[in-house]
Amino acid sequence: MIVLRKSVIIGRVDFDRIFTKIGDVEMKVAKFGGSSLASGEQLRKVFEIVVSDPERKIVVVSAPGKRNSDDIKVTDLLIEAAEQQLRGDNGERLIEDVVSRYASIAEELDISESVITGIHENLMALLHANQTNPKRYLDALKASGEDNNAKLVAGYFQSRGVEAQYINPKKAGLIVTDEGGFTKVLPESYERLYALRDEPGIVVFPGFFGYTLDGDVLTFSRSGSDITGSILANGVKAELYENFTDVDAVYAVNPNVVSNPKGIRELTYREMRELSYAGFSVFHDEALIPAFRAGIPVHIQNTNNPAAQGTRIVSTRDNTNGPVIGIASDKGFCSIYISKYLMNREVGFGRKLLHILEDYGVSYEHIPSGIDDVTLILRQDQMKGEAEKKIISRIKKELHADEVNVEHDLALIMVVGEGMRHNVGTTARASKALAEAKVNIEMINQGSSEVSMMFGVKGHNEETAIQALYHEFF
Repeated sequence: MIVLRKSVIIGRVDFDRIFTKIGDVEMKVAKFGGSSLASGEQLRKVFEIVVSDPERKIVVVSAPGKRNSDDIKVTDLLIEAAEQQLRGDNGERLIEDVVSRYASIAEELDISESVITGIHENLMALLHANQTNPKRYLDALKASGEDNNAKLVAGYFQSRGVEAQYINPKKAGLIVTDEGGFTKVLPESYERLYALRDEPGIVVFPGFFGYTLDGDVLTFSRSGSDITGSILANGVKAELYENFTDVDAVYAVNPNVVSNPKGIRELTYREMRELSYAGFSVFHDEALIPAFRAGIPVHIQNTNNPAAQGTRIVSTRDNTNGPVIGIASDKGFCSIYISKYLMNREVGFGRKLLHILEDYGVSYEHIPSGIDDVTLILRQDQMKGEAEKKIISRIKKELHADEVNVEHDLALIMVVGEGMRHNVGTTARASKALAEAKVNIEMINQGSSEVSMMFGVKGHNEETAIQALYHEFF
């Protein structure tokens, strides 16, 4: 094995960084969110975290986030600028605001002005680029938040005497599918990304986007930098994927609903996926898939308190904490209840029902059912205008349903835990807690994996239900 050793003096600290040409060294991918990169002060913390561990070879960055509650994220400014330009207005003022955000960070950290000049030229070129494909145009401008921040971060690391380089996803081979709204990484990307192990120094990589086979920029869904980090961890066969954010751990429940909730030290991929889907904002609900497939543990940590234990996400864990690991919720759902005598004996009923939804571009979230009835749980924002009336009319007419009712403004409460599979009475405890809190259960659905249990309640009862369930299980 050929080993290159570089000793870097930073202040009074001697950081020894070891890299190999072979690519068999232990390696971590560290992703930092927008709040971790919102200011020069935050970027200093990121730098200290990265150089404190020589295994942190690849750093994935988001665009600068909010500096305070009244601030605006860089990504939001870029989206607004693109939309103004597409409407025929001039978005240059907003682009100047974005450049000012980068410039303030650079000034605070004494980064070369040439970096900001390059960012300014890039943003103006993107703003005035071809707009014949508005989706492509918007994605290219959105992605520039992460792309330019990666250049800035790499520049700062270099200014501190550390060997670091910005690498664009196209150069690295991060190729994605050309699907509107559902951009996914192509399998051949992973083999290409493995070559990042051989790059000299620290690799600073922009999150949130990749390139199509035609060379166009496409973004993942919002918070997609989590997805990029997970993809890179898989691609380089990292030993650990570290996700740095602004909380000490994943909590058992939303801290805005329950004061001082219990922190979760370890949970499984499946548990985190269920919690993320149901409203946990710490981790993007799609982000775990690449890491999960490669069996790579994920460690969620706090940039502002890196000494905190954080939360580890693993394939399996010991169920020593009781049946429930966490409780999550999300609003904005509606249900379509359909009743028809002998529904269970009618071949093709479910296919016909889903075909009606498909005709209107509507997707469903859950389908709890009985022998003579079925309930579709949908995101409420899909049932706008005349769509709801037309869907209900077709269900009645084409399926000859005895009864069709729509219930609006529902919240879904998800109770999650691997231990539920081996524990008797969890449903009874949850139902009793909700009854004592005077919360009516509109529906109950347990996933086939038995790792989660869903309760549908009226939206105005969401917080009361969460508090009751938390106090019952924790």
